Amino acid sequence: MSTPFELPQEMTIYSAVETRDALLGWVTEQSAKSAKLLEISAAKVEEIDGAGLQLLAALSNTEQNWQLLNPSAAFVDACKAIGLSAWLEKSLAHA
Repeated sequence: MSTPFELPQEMTIYSAVETRDALLGWVTEQSAKSAKLLEISAAKVEEIDGAGLQLLAALSNTEQNWQLLNPSAAFVDACKAIGLSAWLEKSLAHA
């Protein structure tokens, strides 16, 4: 397993480019290491909007396998608010 990618506290349209660049750089690095399953932690997310969720939804449309760890209450609430509860459930790491 790879070291989890820690999503930032703010995942909004204002930070989308920086978050995307950091996430894609990390994914590329992990892929080069032949990581089979990537872990992405949402524990520190305090503010998120549709642009932030769209970044992760786009990752779901790639061939890279990943799972979400420890979504914060703000992350879960944002998913529920825009109808992504089923996607969230599918993306979560289940122990």
